[in-house]
Amino acid sequence: MTDTEEFQILIRKVRAGDTDASREFVNTYEPAIRRAARIRILDPRLTSLLDSSDIMQSVFASFFVRAASGQYELEEPQQVLALLVSMSRKKLVDYARKQAASRRDYRRNRRMGKSMQAARAEVDPAQQVASAELVAEFRKRLSPEEKTLADLRANGEAWDAIATAQGESAEAIRKKLERAVARISRDLGLDEED
Repeated sequence: MTDTEEFQILIRKVRAGDTDASREFVNTYEPAIRRAARIRILDPRLTSLLDSSDIMQSVFASFFVRAASGQYELEEPQQVLALLVSMSRKKLVDYARKQAASRRDYRRNRRMGKSMQAARAEVDPAQQVASAELVAEFRKRLSPEEKTLADLRANGEAWDAIATAQGESAEAIRKKLERAVARISRDLGLDEED
């Protein structure tokens, strides 16, 4: 079996909510996400408010919800790595933008230091993102039609095949599911910019 075939099996299992596959996925990509986040968190005032694990957990939470809905078409590990690094960059930019808002401007804080970071409890990211609760809550919020589309995509069906079965264009079907994912991601507090 080639690396690409093994990767595609892993992605199918992740989409299906397999905990072991999700844990393997996190263990594989966690170092790259942390590294990408650490490189981009340059402002020491911002580092007192979050660290690479915060960004990593947010990235994986968004990824698993969207992967379970079949939103991503991932063929090779390099595509996943590029997607996750891009997501981490966007999450960090979004977080910094929110923190720079007038009322919570992190730049006004003199020095919060390492005490804030030490107070943070370390959470096992594999347990957090692999939990079925987030995906279950996401699926609960889908309409019956959206759930059908998400199930078909999660099972690896191509957009064209789904569109033919639904009697609509592939682009219309894709957009319908994309809007549902964006709506529910906002409702659940996940960032929409991914």
